[in-house]
Amino acid sequence: MASRLPAFLGRRLLHGAVIIACIAVINFFLLHLAPGDAAEVLAGESGGADAGYVEALRARFGLDQPLPVQLGYYLANLARLDLGFSHRQGTPVLELILGRLPATLLLMVSAIALAVMLGTLLGLLAARRVNSVTDTLISLAALLSYATPLFWLGLMLIVLFSVTLRWLPTGGMVTVGAGLSGLDLALDIARHAVLPTFTLGLFYMAVYTRLVRASVLEVAGMDFVRLARAKGLSAWRVAIRHVLRNALLPMVTMLGVQVGSLLGGAVVVEMVFGWPGLGRLAFDAILARDLNLLLGILLISSVLVVLVNILVDLAYAWLDPRIELQ
Repeated sequence: MASRLPAFLGRRLLHGAVIIACIAVINFFLLHLAPGDAAEVLAGESGGADAGYVEALRARFGLDQPLPVQLGYYLANLARLDLGFSHRQGTPVLELILGRLPATLLLMVSAIALAVMLGTLLGLLAARRVNSVTDTLISLAALLSYATPLFWLGLMLIVLFSVTLRWLPTGGMVTVGAGLSGLDLALDIARHAVLPTFTLGLFYMAVYTRLVRASVLEVAGMDFVRLARAKGLSAWRVAIRHVLRNALLPMVTMLGVQVGSLLGGAVVVEMVFGWPGLGRLAFDAILARDLNLLLGILLISSVLVVLVNILVDLAYAWLDPRIELQ
């Protein structure tokens, strides 16, 4: 595997670059099909702006050029790793995104880690006690978690743990005005991240629970598992070392597919909890018709999806030695 890794990464990164370029072009045309632009929003906020003022803003922002010309400038800037300038916020797009990206990555990683750990544990437990009361309760809990809207679940968690019990903050990422640093700041961020993480993670936990349960039941009947049992290995050793490792393959595949939807779910969660991530930034960009900022967020999201799928392929090859990197 190690000898094939550089060639594999080179091919996948090249393919990923082509895919990202195609996505960038598609996003550009899709966003420009929507009515309105940043010039109209800014003119409307100023109040009483005439048509000449709007046209002057368009010329200043380069929005008066034909669409193919704007696309050419956009792609040329991307080739220089320049995502453009947010005229609405008066800041380079890359600077805005890098300021919000850590918060979104923290929320996504913590939520998916929670979902994978709980989903694997509950799925394995349900498969070990199939058709029992435990299996039924786990399946019911997974179904409820999957069917519950994220925004409603987040609001209910705020009412219970923040308003009623006063255990956790209602929103934000840090305590405003506290002036914390070091370990105290990390603990404060962790307290603020608990409710958003559970809100986003419980939905995916339900998916992984059902997936692991089905995979474990399928793998448990295979010949190599019967052989392991015949050797006298303990039931939990067979379950962990032989069954679970192979049962995780479908979950790893699902993880790569769900990165895009995870970003979409993060938008809802960030709005409910006031989490300062890319989701809130994208929502504000849509309202302000800040196309440069929105294009930059979509591009970075595409890069994240491509990179995660490369990592998924590597994890697949590690979990199953029969799979070779191509």
